[in-house]
Parts: sequence; C-alpha cells; structure tokens
Amino acid sequence: MHPGVHAERFPDKAAVVVAETGERLTYRELEDRSARLARYLYDAGFRRGDHIALLTDNSPRAFEVYWAAMRSGLYLTAVNSHLSAAEASYIVNDCDAGALVVSGVLRDIAEKVVPDTPAVRVRLVFGGAAENHDDYDAALRSVSPEPLPVQPRGADMLYSSGTTGRPKGIRKALPEREVHEPGDLYVELLTPMYGFDAGTVYLSPAPIYHAAPLRYTGVVLAVGGTVVLMRRFDARAALAAIARYRVTHSQWVPTMFVRMLKLPAADRELHDLSSHRVAIHAAAPCPVEVKQAMIDWWGPILYEYYAATEAIGTTFITSPEWLRRPGSVGRARLGILHICGDDGAPVPTGETGTVYFERDDPLFEYHNDPEKTARSRHPDHPTWITVGDVGHTDADGYLYLTDRKVFIIISGGVNIYPQEIENSLVLHPKVFDVAVVGMPDEEMGESVLALVQPVPGLPPGPALAAELAEFLRGRIASYKIPRRFDFVAELPRTPTGKMAKKVLQSPRIATPPGEGGG
Repeated sequence: MHPGVHAERFPDKAAVVVAETGERLTYRELEDRSARLARYLYDAGFRRGDHIALLTDNSPRAFEVYWAAMRSGLYLTAVNSHLSAAEASYIVNDCDAGALVVSGVLRDIAEKVVPDTPAVRVRLVFGGAAENHDDYDAALRSVSPEPLPVQPRGADMLYSSGTTGRPKGIRKALPEREVHEPGDLYVELLTPMYGFDAGTVYLSPAPIYHAAPLRYTGVVLAVGGTVVLMRRFDARAALAAIARYRVTHSQWVPTMFVRMLKLPAADRELHDLSSHRVAIHAAAPCPVEVKQAMIDWWGPILYEYYAATEAIGTTFITSPEWLRRPGSVGRARLGILHICGDDGAPVPTGETGTVYFERDDPLFEYHNDPEKTARSRHPDHPTWITVGDVGHTDADGYLYLTDRKVFIIISGGVNIYPQEIENSLVLHPKVFDVAVVGMPDEEMGESVLALVQPVPGLPPGPALAAELAEFLRGRIASYKIPRRFDFVAELPRTPTGKMAKKVLQSPRIATPPGEGGG
C-alpha cells in the first residue's frame, strides 16, 4: 500500500502531525504533493534507478519527498542534518544524487554544499529561501497533480561507516513492482509484529534521517496510520505528546529512557499514558536496570529488536520474554542466525563469536566499496552476512550481544566513527598520534574519548584539550567532538602500524572524568 490508497478512503485524516505545534499533513496533501514532486522530477529527466538526496530537519515535507521517490523508482538518501558542509557534500556526491531537496532551516549548510556538489542539477528548498535553490512549493505548483502512469517502487539508500571512517551507502536492487503492489519487506514484517494498522498513532521522537525512524514511519503511512513527529526529543514533551495525541505506538533509544526516568516523579505521573500499547526500542544496548525500570513504569509493552541499517536480519523480543531472559535482544525473525568464530566455523551454544544472518533474498552492497562488501560476507557462505557485531545464543536461540561493532561508538543511539575524528585530529600540528574510543556514559551509553600523544616536548593539559576541541569545530559534526581528551606518552601500534585499540579499552577509559586534562 501507499498513501494514495488512504487519500481515497480518508483524505482529511492526518498522515503526519507535528507534536510541538499541531501542524498537520493530511493524506490528501501527502498524495497530491508527493505525486507533484514525482512528476516534477520526471520532467527534469529522472528515471528509475536515479538518486535524490534529502537534507532536512524533522519536517512533514520529508514524507512528501520520501513518497515521491518511492513512487518514482528512485533511490532516496537522507543526509544527517548535523553534518558539516564537507561531510554532507561527500554523501551527496558519493550517492550520485542528481537532485537535492533541503529544509530552509538548514539554509547555511545547503548554500555551502552547492559549489562542492556540481553533479546536482535540481536543488529545491522548502520552508524558506536559499541561494541557488528553487522554491519547492513553486516547483510543485508548476506541474500536474496527476500521478505518473507508471510508478515503479523506489528504495532508500542510507549511509553507514566506511573502511576509512567515511560513511558508505547501503544499496539493494530496486523492487520489481509498482508502488501500489504488495511485497514491501518492512510492511510484511513489522505489521504483524507490532499490530500496525490504520488506527495506529505512532510517536517518532528521533531524527528522521536515521534508518529506523524513516523506515518505521514509512510503514505507518503505508498502512494508513498517523505519525506524530517530534521536532526534537525532550523527555517531558514526549510524555505530553503520548497523552495529547493518544499515541498507541512509539520508538525510542535507551538514552531517551534514561532521560525520562530521571524526571521528577511528579512529571512522570502527570500525563495519562493509557493509550500507549507498544513501545519499541533498539539502536543501542539497553542497560538491564534501565529496561527493568521502564517495564515497571509503563508495563510489559516494551518490544526490542536488533537489526542494522544494512537490513541483514532482525531479532525480536517481547517484555515477558525479556523478563525471563534479561539482556537478550531476542530470537531471529528475519534471516537465520549463525554465531561463528574467527576461523568462520560455527561456535557451540553459549560461546561468543561474530553474529551472522543468513538471507536468501537479494543482498545489499556498500556503494562504491566492493572490499567492504566482500568483508561483510562469510568466507565460506556468501549468503551469511555480518556487520561485525559479537554475541552468543542460548539453547533456545535467544541472542545476547557481548560487544558491538569493533570500534564504533554508539552515543544516544547514534553511531560515531572514530577513524573520522582521528583523521581530523591528526592534522593538528601539536598532535603526534591519536586514538578515539568509546567511554562509558551513564546517560548516553557511550561518549567520545580522544587519547592524544602530543608532539615531543609539548606540555599537555586543559588548554591543549580546549584548543583541539575548537580545532574540530567546523571540520566534523559537533556531536562527534570528544567530550574528553586524555594525554598519553605513547599509543600502542602493531609492527604494521595499526592501532591496537583493544589495549586501550575498558581499563583505560574507566578513569575518572577530567583526569589527564580533558
């Protein structure tokens, strides 16, 4: 299904509501505007398999762009709105985008991206103006609202980490069907798991450029539900939104749970949450104590899944199951789970190894990175795929993650790639060597720690830490800047020059904040 079906049934029903303001996008409007944008892009020469990019805040317009791509056979790449201009330009270029649609609130970065993205031939801006961009609403008014006679289904191509710290696009073959025809993997998988239907009111508090918010809201709209979109997460506002809009379903990351649990009891008890039937969470490991506290508060309505942007497989666990197996992320619901040792051989039940999912559907590839694609496959079984996570299963097939992707830092449910930060820091003239690792953080799960070896003879301390943090501003997104800098006499490297990061982990990063001048 797609929004056009629901526009015929209930045209004035809210497809999207902005939680903070009550702004509504109806199904009639979503159908009309997405059809117009699809035609506009077609008239501009876009055809099945071409790429468009979206740089937006949490705006209802994002769904118009999403569905325009889905009904045009286009690949859509949603760009992280917190990236620097250089980082955003890299993604726009790497995904081969011929069009870029941006939000007016991101005018500054949109204008900076222009000279570095020469292959983009269509630039549209909504909710404001930007130099070298055409007005989005004017573009839509210039074309017919009649849907294209053929509407091949498109797909997202979202970005994950690359081998050098650069993100890589995750690309699958386009579906061989039209947008109104059945066969959507996420609709078929998620609808029975969570009970999504036309009565669903789904609270989405996370940035829409992330895989889970984008794909889950897409499913809700496909089945005719209502998305309640928060501009940004706020613990009190999220609880108020559940009560105000009679939210039935929601999705969270553990950091959001922590922040809600830290609210005063009066705030937590202020709102009527009785409509809330399903609270989905994923994206990062949830501490057992935090999840237990949430179940104690909200009841057994928490549903956890483990997956990846690559969509190689999924595990799923309900609250009653989790209460019997605290810490598990569930059993496989998509793909066949395998745990393998370093030699690739399956390990016995309970033994830790690399997590693989076996899939027989068309496999993804990392765009422009065949080496990374090859490394994701099992050496002896090409249809067994991993993203590098480590864990074990119990006798009943329940998965427990004992580690995450080897060096990626997950802070507040967001992946941060150390190599990218290291590549920037090493350019500073006072840095001789550097390693970036995750540091345990009670609220965020992990935060970023930079271990810096200064050039010989240079005294370390708070002044140098402040200088390095300032050096990173504008080079990388602000959330990637280390919260702490520790200074060391020497960093461990192997004879081949590789950083021995495992030596730097737990014992070193558990030292008190501020030690070392950070």
